[in-house]
This record gives sequence, structure tokens and C-alpha cells, in this order.
Amino acid sequence: MADSLTFDLHLLTARLDRAADRILRAEHDLPYRRFLALLLVGEGAPTQRVLAERLGITEPSTSRMVGILAEAGLLEVSADPGGGNRRRLALTPAGRQSVDACRELLEERFAALVALTGVPYADYAGHTRRLLAALDDSEQAEGQP
Repeated sequence: MADSLTFDLHLLTARLDRAADRILRAEHDLPYRRFLALLLVGEGAPTQRVLAERLGITEPSTSRMVGILAEAGLLEVSADPGGGNRRRLALTPAGRQSVDACRELLEERFAALVALTGVPYADYAGHTRRLLAALDDSEQAEGQP
């Protein structure tokens, strides 16, 4: 698929996700998907339902992942004070430390990768943020959450 930005972006994203998974498994024994869950909880996904929506996975899958992360001492899970079947999520101190260490490691590795391209990091980051903002604007205009 020569000269196909659509395919290239998909391929880049998939390969970066796989690389992140390899790096985090090797260095921290933490799969990338679980790191993303911890990251999202730390950035304001307060319930299991919200976490499922932001990860784009089912609530049962999220429930299993939350259980594993809680068992590992990385997440605190509690009943929602408002009642119902909602479960509140928060990072433990170990979870916060894990998120910070993994973020730093991935940032370091991917910044080095960007440097290999000869494209200035700030330029690449700026273009990426603009692309994400345009996607957000497009989704909002279409009425998607």
C-alpha cells in the first residue's frame, strides 16, 4: 500500500503498541494494556465503567483486569459511596510509582526513536497533538462522545 497515510498511521500505531508492550513486560513485568488502565485511573477514570469506556473494552474484561491489578497491589477498588454496582478505582502508592516509572521509560525510548528519524521531537509532538485535536473536533461534530 504505497503512499497510504491511513495504512501507515495504523501500522505505526500497532507497532508502537507492540513495542511498548515488549518494553514494559521486559523492564517492569507489566503488559502495556494494564499500564494504560493504571494511567487512565491516575488521570481521572474513577470507576470501572469509565475505565472500560476509555480503554474501549467490555466491562467484564475490565473487571478481570482491575482484579489482577488490585491483587498486584497497584489499584484500590472500593464500593461507590453513591450506591449501586459501581466500583471506585484509585492508584495505590505502588501503582502511582509504577505509572511514573513506565511513563518515563516509554518516553525515553520513544524520544530516542524519534531522534533517529532526524525530525525534531517538539515538531513531531506538535503535529501529533494537532492531529489528535482534529480527531477530537471531528468526533464532537459528529456527536460522538
